[in-house]
Amino acid sequence: MHPSDGEASKQFNSVHPHFSAESRNMRLGLCTDEFNPFGSFAAPYSCWPIILTVYNLPPGMCMRLEFMFLSMVISPSSPGWNIDVCLRPLIDELTQLWSFGALTYDISRKQNFVMRATLMWNINDFPAYEMVYGWSTHGKLACPYCMKNNKAFTLTNGGKASFFYCHCRFLPLNHRYRKNRKDFFIGRVEKDIAPPRLSGEELLDVVSEYGDIMFGLLLGKQKFPGFGLTHN
Repeated sequence: MHPSDGEASKQFNSVHPHFSAESRNMRLGLCTDEFNPFGSFAAPYSCWPIILTVYNLPPGMCMRLEFMFLSMVISPSSPGWNIDVCLRPLIDELTQLWSFGALTYDISRKQNFVMRATLMWNINDFPAYEMVYGWSTHGKLACPYCMKNNKAFTLTNGGKASFFYCHCRFLPLNHRYRKNRKDFFIGRVEKDIAPPRLSGEELLDVVSEYGDIMFGLLLGKQKFPGFGLTHN
């Protein structure tokens, strides 16, 4: 299924009808991950390519190499929390494309038009998620959706947080797996429902309570209210 058929895309169209009315406006996805260009993980060298994909294209084209845009490469080593500083030029350009657009020439219609763009999705694995979004993926609060409402537990011997057997509550209330005492959490019937997911406005209200956030690793660690207790 193409992302344009998903609920997120349809919700975006209903919230931003003026943007959706122009089919030439760009819908982008951003993905990044660390890799070693020389194939040796022992070498102290790594790159972080920042790639933009265009989801206006059909499914058979949007993920092909020739239609992916390598917007920047962060090197020669892992940027850590400084990745915010490295990404700032791209963020500024995406903000400008969303707010004001850019005068673009449409060769098929032989006319100029103001093209806008929106970043619809970011695609990362969990370690990259921690760097790009500033959300620690360690401990019981690693899940960015459940946060303090998670059901993670600490392993008795290893002492690490485990999320096994925590997912049945996302199933429908009448699902047979909820009453399965043998193959999931032994001897337990899952009666809890999934935790509520905060809306974008609610998340903005929470983050706004943290005050000024300083970017860059050299500025040292910053303490935010509730860190390690209600969020990561």
